[in-house]
Amino acid sequence: MILEGTVLRGRDFEPVEGRVVVEDGTIVDVEEASVESTDIVLPAFVNAHTHIGDSIAKEAGAGLSLDDLVAPPDGLKHRLLRQASAEEKIAAMRRSLQYMQAGGQAAFIEFREGGVDGVDAIHRALDGLDIEGVVLGREESEAMHAADGFGASGARDSEFGELREATREAGKTFGIHAGERDSDDITPALDLDPDFLVHMVYPEPSHLERVESEEIPIVVCPRSNLVTNVGVPPLRDLLDRTTVALGTDNVMLNSPSMFREMEFANKLTDATAREVLQMATVNGADIAGLNAGLVEPGRDAKLLVLDGDSDNLTGVRDPVRAVVRRAGHADVKQVVY
Repeated sequence: MILEGTVLRGRDFEPVEGRVVVEDGTIVDVEEASVESTDIVLPAFVNAHTHIGDSIAKEAGAGLSLDDLVAPPDGLKHRLLRQASAEEKIAAMRRSLQYMQAGGQAAFIEFREGGVDGVDAIHRALDGLDIEGVVLGREESEAMHAADGFGASGARDSEFGELREATREAGKTFGIHAGERDSDDITPALDLDPDFLVHMVYPEPSHLERVESEEIPIVVCPRSNLVTNVGVPPLRDLLDRTTVALGTDNVMLNSPSMFREMEFANKLTDATAREVLQMATVNGADIAGLNAGLVEPGRDAKLLVLDGDSDNLTGVRDPVRAVVRRAGHADVKQVVY
């Protein structure tokens, strides 16, 4: 397979005119050459934090607080999940996954409610799709063993020490929410030595020092944080200290679009367009343990091709800014998995 156009090459997304050569699902060469194509070729996105089960209740709970919306065990989300049948939840999740795949997402990291049954449900929803799910079970150790790891709700909700140790012994990933509504649960979350943290809206200087010294990645979800009225994560402070990735969080609250999340993060904060694109691709891939997220030889060919001559993108002078601030689902020409 050969893809031609403006290629956003390497970790810095250097725009080069040329072609990407793919063999057996792997990028084997990025050639600089004069080509006629106006396409933009870039890595497919990795959505680093999702709750896909919420697909049964989009835009439910207007005006409710964060706890009333999503706190276990009786937040609105959890009540609605209990009321829905397994088939209803699977069908709704599949529709969201199809939307994500069509929008250039190669993979996602899912915090999966419902124990073992919840893990089985999302695997059924993924059947036959090309998007890859890194599924973290919740609520019980059996769910962790059935999944790719464990996704903890937060250190204020329960004691996760034994589950953290069991996840480590199983050689799997452990992620945990922290600092979403205040700073109180950040230290106990850090004490668990997680593989990554989610949200970190309220880190204190001591937390930032630990994140940097212990090299703990962070996933931020700025649209979700504003919807739930908890604030905006301090992206500059986080980016200066560790690997930061981007996620869309609850489908109940936000469309699972990485285009929207990137635009929001770039226009709302002082993170540069290049940093935001790294957050949406290679940084998420690194957290997920995937050999993707970059256009360079040796990486898996999980690629996104945008129509550079679309009504929206024609005339673009800076392709990186265009991808982050302007592009959308309508500009997607091809997704290569």
